Amino acid sequence: MQIHDDLAGLVDRLRRDRRTDPYRGRREYSQAARDLADRCAALIDAGAAATVVPVLRKAVDRMTTALTYMDDSSGVVGDDLQQIMELYARACIAVPQNPRRLAGWLVKLECDGPGRPRIVLRDFAPALGAAGLAEVERLVADRAETADAESWTARFAVRDLREQLAEVSGDIDRHVQVLAEHLTSAVQYARIVDALRAAGRTVQAIVWAQRGLSEKAGWPHADQLRDTLVALLLEQGDSEAALAVRQAEFERHPTFDAFRAWVSTAVQAGAADPTSAAVEGLRQRVAEQPSYVSELVDVLTAVGAHGEAWAVGRANIERLGRQRWAGLLDQRRTAEPADVIEPYQDLIEEQVRDSGDKHRYRRALPLLSALRAACRAAGQDDRFAAYLADFRDRHRRRPTLIKTLDGAGFHA
Repeated sequence: MQIHDDLAGLVDRLRRDRRTDPYRGRREYSQAARDLADRCAALIDAGAAATVVPVLRKAVDRMTTALTYMDDSSGVVGDDLQQIMELYARACIAVPQNPRRLAGWLVKLECDGPGRPRIVLRDFAPALGAAGLAEVERLVADRAETADAESWTARFAVRDLREQLAEVSGDIDRHVQVLAEHLTSAVQYARIVDALRAAGRTVQAIVWAQRGLSEKAGWPHADQLRDTLVALLLEQGDSEAALAVRQAEFERHPTFDAFRAWVSTAVQAGAADPTSAAVEGLRQRVAEQPSYVSELVDVLTAVGAHGEAWAVGRANIERLGRQRWAGLLDQRRTAEPADVIEPYQDLIEEQVRDSGDKHRYRRALPLLSALRAACRAAGQDDRFAAYLADFRDRHRRRPTLIKTLDGAGFHA
């Protein structure tokens, strides 16, 4: 009786009045969900899953409702709900439920709910059994026929459940076939590749990865698909093909990340260092497309060509952007402090004049510190003192700036 009362008290904390400010009480609500999860997990581990099954079901329903009018932009409460859902699946496995009713609840939650929690069929598959999974399949087929063609959420729910049904069926060909019905992103190709790889069908996985990169090369998450393809090729002992993948991507889009990946793969394969070819190719690309100048500076810096990196950066300050230019100044200050004194002064003036940055004065302080260090290293302490006095005088009508300088110790 005490256990039931304790659980009832915990789940009651998950009630939420829809009139409550959406931004209030989220932390406390999340803590209530975690307290319930901890208590239920302990009871499941202790063999008392029958006690928690109805409690967790009620918790899911209450949290699902609460999330429709609670701000959860951080995703914290959504994660808590997913944990409750995972515990409910464990409890249903430990204490078998009516499989058809469970199937109906899962499909309704996925298709008619607010989108959270996500139904993970493999978690519930042991509890559903053959009869329950068949019921899910029947209900999903019905939904596919009746779903609003204009509703993206309805179509996605049906698609998601069909893909999960194919996954839990254990039929890899069926799984790939269903996934291949919606090749709308690099992620979908990656899911096919992962499924084939897990099944030990490496050659097919490579073919699908190559196809995905051919069709979605510049799409989000294509980098992960490319990494998987390279790993598969190296596993197969085809280092030449793996390097060709890296080189092709660098030639398509010569970024610093693509350069690092190419070099890393060459090291793994025991092949020749591609640095010289990459740098020369990037120089040529910058001549045609100056927008790649920041990538060239990063690559030159990484390979130790600091003199050229400085020269290229100095000639293309506006293309580098303020943050990258400041980083290049910091690097140059160590070897040639006199070279960066005027550039630091220009950067400080630019920062102070940036009316779009409400923190512009505070962000000028590290630049002033770096300028002072450069002057000191160059043996020109008097130059910094003169600049600071002139700087304060020119900006004396900016009281906030003067106060900021005084607070940081940059006195006249």
